[in-house]
Parts: sequence; C-alpha cells; structure tokens
Amino acid sequence: MTQVANAPDRYLEELERADAAWGRGAPAWLKRTRKDASGRFQSLGFPTTDDEEWRFTSVAPIAEATFALATDGRAALRSADLAPFRLTDLASAELVFVNGRYAADLSSVRPLPRGVRIESLASRLATNASEVEPFLTRVAPFERQPFTALNTALFGDGAFVHVAAKVALDAPIHVLFVSTADGRPTMTHPRVLVVAGESSQASIVESYVGPRGDRYFTNAVTEVVVSENASVDHYKLQRESLDAYHIGTMHLIGSRNARFQSHSVSFGGSLVRNDVIAVLDGEGIDCTLNGLYLGDGQRLVDNHTVIDHAKPHCGSREVYKGILADHARAVFNGKIIVRPDAQKTDAKQTNKALLLSEDAQINTKPQLEIFANDVKCTHGAAVGQMDDEAIFYLRARGLSHDEARNLLVHAFAGDVLNRMPLEALREHVEAVLLRQLPHATSLRTRP
Repeated sequence: MTQVANAPDRYLEELERADAAWGRGAPAWLKRTRKDASGRFQSLGFPTTDDEEWRFTSVAPIAEATFALATDGRAALRSADLAPFRLTDLASAELVFVNGRYAADLSSVRPLPRGVRIESLASRLATNASEVEPFLTRVAPFERQPFTALNTALFGDGAFVHVAAKVALDAPIHVLFVSTADGRPTMTHPRVLVVAGESSQASIVESYVGPRGDRYFTNAVTEVVVSENASVDHYKLQRESLDAYHIGTMHLIGSRNARFQSHSVSFGGSLVRNDVIAVLDGEGIDCTLNGLYLGDGQRLVDNHTVIDHAKPHCGSREVYKGILADHARAVFNGKIIVRPDAQKTDAKQTNKALLLSEDAQINTKPQLEIFANDVKCTHGAAVGQMDDEAIFYLRARGLSHDEARNLLVHAFAGDVLNRMPLEALREHVEAVLLRQLPHATSLRTRP
C-alpha cells in the first residue's frame, strides 16, 4: 500500500494561517494547546501503512490532496437543501454548522430544562472559557494521534452540550455538520464537547453530511464526559458525499455507575475512519458500542474501537456489522483492555460482515488484552456471503431476486438497528438504508 509524506507543506501552511487567524482573542490555555498540537502533528505526520493501527488503511488520498480550510458556505446553502438530514420533529434542539461554522438561522432550539446549555464552542469560549477548560482538548489526547492533533490545532467552532446534575432531557439534541466543497477541495475540523453531570440523562445525535459529488475532508473529534450515575446515548450518522473523506474520533471518560451507549452508522464517504475510545474509569459502568456500515464501489470503511476497563465491576457490549458490495473494503479492529485492578469485568464483542460480491473484502482483528484473573471476556468475528438457499426460498414465495436480497440484507442489519433506543431515529436510519440498498445490490451479477 502507498505510504505518504510525514507532514505535507500545504497542511503546514494552513496551520500557520489558522494560528494567525484564531490566535487572537483565544484564552491563553487554548493558544498553548493549539501550539502544542500543531507541533505534535508536524512531528508525527500522517500515519502510514507501516503503523499497526493503519496497516490496512492508506490515507494517501488525504495527505496528497490540496485541501484548504473551508470558507463560509452558508450563502450557497438553502434551508431546503437540509430537509433530508434534519431531525427537527425528533430533537429538542438542532444546531447546524456549515463548513465548521455555526449557522444560527438554520438552527432550532426549543425551550430546554433549566441547567441545560447548548451552544457553539466559539460562543462559549468567547463568553465563559473557564467552563470548558477542564474538558476541551483534555479528554481526547493528541500526543499519539495525528488527526486529533490536526483537529486540535485547526478547529474553529463546534458544539458544546452541558447537562447539569440530576437533569434529564426527554428529547435528543441534534448536531448537524454540513460540508461543501466550494468549487475546490476543502477541509473542516468540527469539535463536539458533551458534559453530562451527575445523575443526568441525555441523548446526542451527530450527523455529518454533504452534497453529492463534492470532494472534501472532514476531520471530527468528539469528547464525552459521563459523570457518576449519568446516562448518555450517543448516535453518529455519517452520510458524507461519496467523493468525500471522513476521519472521526470519539473519546469517552465514564465515572462510577455511568451508562453510555454509542450507535455509529456509516453510509457515505469514499474513505471513512471511525475511532471510538472509551475509558471506564469507575466501578459499575455499563458501556455499549454498536455500529453499522454500508460500502460499495471502491469505498473503504475502517472502524477501530477501544474499551478500556480501568476499574472493577464494569460491563461492556459491542456489536458491529458491515455490508460490502462491489470492490468495497472494510476494516474492523476492536480492542478490549482489562487493567490489573479491573476484576469482575464482563465484556463481549461481536463483529460480522456480509459480502455481496466476490471482490468485496474485510480485515477484522478482535483483540483482548487482559491483565486481571477474575473476568469474563469473549469476542467473535464472522464473514460470509448471501445465503443462496434463503434467496431461493424467498423467490419461491413470489419475491424478485432483488427483493429477496434486500430483505435478507435488511434482516442482517436489523440486529444493530433494533438496539437503537430512539424508535423515530431507528426508523429514519432504516429508511436511508432501504434507499441505498437497491443501488448496492443491483450491481451484483445474478446467479
């Protein structure tokens, strides 16, 4: 596979330009962090396939392209353009960002319970930076993560969600990031910070979308803090342009008796990498990571997850499923770490992939690193093709070949979809999947 240069000059130029533009007025601690992150990215450079964590995924298309920081694309975007991606009827608040910048006129915020703050990061940094200082850039370390370092150095805005102790949100918060190419390859570096206070409850939906055919690079970082006895359901819907590149990283820190669920859905993008790192830093934490992805054409979808059991009496469950057609490729690397003090850990991981063509492929690597002796940990991986007998059975009952195939694929995906607690969101994702399935399966050669 292709290797890439450590730190192409064009990215260094953007780092210098951003430092000059965003350094003014920023709090001192953020200036220092940005400078450190910029230096770290220049030192690390882009990962190559010599790096174990990237051995199956070449980022040469990103490193070798001439991406520039996106300008304000709000003028070219109509409200009607966002209609297929909105969750207005479902969400208590919908924050819209266009090319990484908050668009107040496209956003919608209903009256929220007292103790809930939802606004752009740029706004919160300008008015009360001390509130985000303990968390922003602290939860997601960048010392060994080049894309996180690049985001930390270049992010200009993002979403800030803070739910105070003992406050429960009865409807989810939707954060919608829209990217446009502006006639040239562009990049954005969105940032999301979610802080859930003790015994609070919230659901967060992150969506990443872009116009069909646009070529751009999204490099997103999400930081989630789940305090003691708090509960957070997090959903990530990735529906980028099929010519776009998406690198997304989410870091979570959970405290005693916290509950966290992550539901990741990837239906777009030419090259997609999703990293989820969950640190269970308290006893009695319950963590769930679920994922569903669809790939066709020449697309690549790479999911890397880490669940770090740092304290005893914690449980984790993980189910990732992929559907691949044409020459699409996928990577799944799921790591469960059990620290020496994390006795009574109960962890289970499952990864399955359905290949709809002989040319589709997946590299899967489940990992267990166990340093305690009183634990229950299992993992499993399965890769297979469509069951011809099942297709024959359905066709014998009047279904066409495509209808039978789509029904079986939908049933395969249903195991993940049915784990989504929000029924309305689950139906929304199912509708998107059903719209994309005919294209993904119609290109297959019928037997």
